[in-house]
Amino acid sequence: MPQLNPTPWFSIMVTSWFIFSFILQPKISQFTSTNQPSNKTFSATKAPSWNWPWT
Repeated sequence: MPQLNPTPWFSIMVTSWFIFSFILQPKISQFTSTNQPSNKTFSATKAPSWNWPWT
């Protein structure tokens, strides 16, 4: 059963994590969001209660 042999898969995992951590992640984190967060204050609105016909 070759999937129990960790030799090739461990090196693939370490290589992929190295590529993600040191190459892709800094490039991805340089992007800026197009929708910057605003400083709006949201007021809580109280929903009107329902008038049930059987109460």
